[in-house]
Amino acid sequence: MVEKLYVTYNDVHNMCQEIAPKILETFNPQLMIAIGGGGYVPARIIRSFLKRPGSANIPIQAIGLSLYESLGDNVVEEPGTKVTRTQWLDLTALGSMKNLVGKRILIVDEVDDTRTTLEYAVKELQKDVEAARQALGEGEETQFAIFVLHNKDKPKKGTLPENVISEGRYFAALTVGDEWICYPWEAGNIEEHDRNAAEAKAKKAAQN
Repeated sequence: MVEKLYVTYNDVHNMCQEIAPKILETFNPQLMIAIGGGGYVPARIIRSFLKRPGSANIPIQAIGLSLYESLGDNVVEEPGTKVTRTQWLDLTALGSMKNLVGKRILIVDEVDDTRTTLEYAVKELQKDVEAARQALGEGEETQFAIFVLHNKDKPKKGTLPENVISEGRYFAALTVGDEWICYPWEAGNIEEHDRNAAEAKAKKAAQN
């Protein structure tokens, strides 16, 4: 039976609040790109904690990528084998890809599981921005960082650029085992979800 980890909205809020100072100190992003659908809520919450007094809110862009495959009612989804691009950057808001050249961009997702989705997102964004930089004929290199709520401690199928890791631009609020993580925005019944989360925390506390 798959072990489930129930995460509440309060958990997500607290994780974002706790890690935001580190992201500000070491990266200070100018733009966030949320990977849908799991990255939307964490991106919106952490934006509040990344806002410096007197400064504007950090803009959030969204991209849609799908890797998981539904296996029917009441069956845990399984990772698929191919990333599908369902939505990409909104150039009506950005103006053009050239406006990303030289920026510090934070990519946000809820979980680093097999790392396949993150690898695809980073590679595709790097490719698009580099093409824009080449078209300009100048411009500083765009820096990408990654923020996830949970990193699963398991062998990864995907890889990330070495400098993202070595330069401390990978941020995970919490590292967990290879559990199935149940996020609140996926819950059909939020009250039941919160009860399950409370019961699991109480059981864990009793064991300790």
